[in-house]
Amino acid sequence: IRRIDTTEAERMPGVRRVIRGADVPRNLNTLLSLLNFGKDDEPSLAVDKVRYKGEPIVAVIAASEREAHEALAKIRVDYEQLPAVFDVEEAIRPGAPSVNDAYPKNTFEYHGRYDHQKLRFGDVERAFAEADHVLEERYQMSPIEHAPTETNGSIAAPETNGRFVVYTCAQGLFFSLDTTAKILDVESNKLHFIGGTVGGGFGGKVDSLTEPLATLGSMLTGRPVRYVLGREEEMQFGSPRGAERIFIKDGVMRDGRLIARKVRSYFDSGAYTRLSSYAVIKCAAHIPGPYTVPNVHADIYCVYTNRVPATAMRGFGVTA
Repeated sequence: IRRIDTTEAERMPGVRRVIRGADVPRNLNTLLSLLNFGKDDEPSLAVDKVRYKGEPIVAVIAASEREAHEALAKIRVDYEQLPAVFDVEEAIRPGAPSVNDAYPKNTFEYHGRYDHQKLRFGDVERAFAEADHVLEERYQMSPIEHAPTETNGSIAAPETNGRFVVYTCAQGLFFSLDTTAKILDVESNKLHFIGGTVGGGFGGKVDSLTEPLATLGSMLTGRPVRYVLGREEEMQFGSPRGAERIFIKDGVMRDGRLIARKVRSYFDSGAYTRLSSYAVIKCAAHIPGPYTVPNVHADIYCVYTNRVPATAMRGFGVTA
């Protein structure tokens, strides 16, 4: 980002405030850091770089939705185009563009030192030599949008005694409360979160996409602020289930027994972590599937690319 010009937008009718990254008290976050797992790597509003198409840069608070969109149309951003990478295997090759400053090698760091998850059980090479059949294949899964009927959204409003009430469709209410408190650098007891029946979620409403900025907007204006993603925003900014590329080699006996499985898998985290690093752990745990496999060897990577950040997905047969 070379330059952001919000001058004309700030003069538009009904505009109360334009928020930039500098206005966010702690403008880096990842949900998993609440569990002391991973580094804060995703800004609420981009400051220096836009790492995927759809990443938020500025927020406009206005008296009506129409006035907010009209003001947004007046904002001008001057970009310098940088090298990008969209393939997981290309992203981990030497010399690939570095996507995420927190993880310059484009792989998540487990326990601060390991670039992937390992699973070792038995002796797979000996088992392959003994197998009657060895099957080897490459599988590619695409990202999947959760497509909830109700998109991500929240309403924040001032309450008494310096507190703020937030109505949200978040799946993890206390995750969202603690994430918002952390980003806004306030005590969690200053926030009163109220949930309700979620109009679809499936794992796509655990990332606290709207609550922090809605609450910040209410703090800065002293008024209620509603922030609800449109369908296009949900598709570009809301987390999909991440794409996976999996290489599987199985050793099988004629009587049907699966005696060896070797897996190499790459989980496309997109530009930031969100819940992808946790999905990799779940993937490693489910490598044998529902079978008793006496020999297993697996290497599972969480890889950063210039795609929309990925998250969890709940459903039959998925591993994240």
